[in-house]
Amino acid sequence: MDLTGDGGGNSLSAGPDATKRKVCYFYDPEVGNYYYGQGHPMKPHRIRMTHALLAHYGLLHSMQVFKPNPARDRDLCRFHADDYVSFLRSITPETQQDQMRALKRFNVGEDCPVFDGLYNFCQTYAGGSMGGAVKLNHGHDIAINWAGGLHHAKKCEASGFCYVNDIVLAILELLKQHERVLYVDIDIHHGDGVEEAFYTTDRVMTVSFHKFGDYFPGTGDIRDVGHGNGKYYSLNVPLDDGIDDESYHSLFKPIMGKVMEVFRPGAVVLQCGADSLSGDRLGCFNLSIRGHAECVKYMRSFNVPLLLLGGGGYTIRNVARCWCYETGVALGVEVEDKMPPHEYYEYFGPDYTLHVAPSNMENKNTRQVLEDIRAKLLDNLSQLRHAPSVQFQERPPDTEFAEPDEDLEDPDERHDSDSDMEEDYPKSCRPTANSIQNVRIKRENLEKEEIHKATPEHVKGTEPMNEDSCFTFKPSDVGPMSVDEPSNVKVEQDSQNKLPDGPVAMHQKP
Repeated sequence: MDLTGDGGGNSLSAGPDATKRKVCYFYDPEVGNYYYGQGHPMKPHRIRMTHALLAHYGLLHSMQVFKPNPARDRDLCRFHADDYVSFLRSITPETQQDQMRALKRFNVGEDCPVFDGLYNFCQTYAGGSMGGAVKLNHGHDIAINWAGGLHHAKKCEASGFCYVNDIVLAILELLKQHERVLYVDIDIHHGDGVEEAFYTTDRVMTVSFHKFGDYFPGTGDIRDVGHGNGKYYSLNVPLDDGIDDESYHSLFKPIMGKVMEVFRPGAVVLQCGADSLSGDRLGCFNLSIRGHAECVKYMRSFNVPLLLLGGGGYTIRNVARCWCYETGVALGVEVEDKMPPHEYYEYFGPDYTLHVAPSNMENKNTRQVLEDIRAKLLDNLSQLRHAPSVQFQERPPDTEFAEPDEDLEDPDERHDSDSDMEEDYPKSCRPTANSIQNVRIKRENLEKEEIHKATPEHVKGTEPMNEDSCFTFKPSDVGPMSVDEPSNVKVEQDSQNKLPDGPVAMHQKP
């Protein structure tokens, strides 16, 4: 749903990035109403704050703005197990006490609580990422969905505040058009769910820069390089506390430059988790907003279709700052540091600026360790003699979404950035010890070759995907999947899961 009618993007005035980009941006005004619960560090409200900054900086006028169509059950089941999706659709705060066994089975409870509108939330953020992938397949240069990037979700379980893995779903959509897709993750946490999904294929390369060592989710060792056809197509960059811009880029640029040279992806998905910024409530890195955004600028410079997604980020004023600035980078616009007055202006005092100075915390990443990591990963990349290729007999159809009901509000009406910006969250954010503990590491399953020979699924779970939603890990057919015709899709949402008009009621964390 085009909400602006303007498909253009500004360009930088000079230099290698001075190419006009066609940029689109996905945003649902209801996303800020979802609430994980009192004391939970994940706050979807940060997406609304980001949107307010984009509106008041005037960036919405430079790109197409779309309201995402909700992902349907069949869309989610391309990766996730049918019974898991059914569980997410049916569970509510009122009924969860009657489903304790299912809650445990699907890892829903502490880190991933049940809250009002949970399934609608999943449909919204997944729909934005899948919609962005469709737009890239149809000629857009850059697509943005700051509500997406929930990289921990597994085939059969929630993990790390993530319920549905919108990234995997978006990559599967991109594989319909592109022989190879690159996934890059600059969240402070390892992108385990995405790596796991594509661990045995050479059509998707995953590269994750993350804190490693006694830190959630506990995966992402430099020695984890993929399996079978996917060997050396998973790269992990394990980092220690306090890494700064200079140290980070000393790894990011040479590694990603070599990846682009060797792998030659047709599209790139960049997860821009903002918990790697200095001062994050759950993080321990020391990146500035400019340093974080330099990664976006670098990946943009390759002129390959680029999907930008959100992710972690728990000091919400800095999350909004970061993703606003990175939207400017995507557009090729240098955003002014002095912040314009807007409805969340008081969050950004006392300086009321876009950028914040890094702290003086110790950088525990020594030059020698960084050089060793760089050398090891570049050596891994040297094992890839050439980019893999795959023959497509017929490109599968793009995902189609149900048409909106004509009786509903006009979908082409431009978002009024001031219309739904009520403050509905406390400013405090209390991280909990449980936020880095409640996931089981599954690497031992990946190390047993007989499991891979027995089944294409290496993600934990006993239920097979249905025929038209599963994918195998052969280089020739990872991407193509049949897509059901949308003619029989019911447009109306289930009234049981429909959100109220006002902010969602707050529930205590289970």
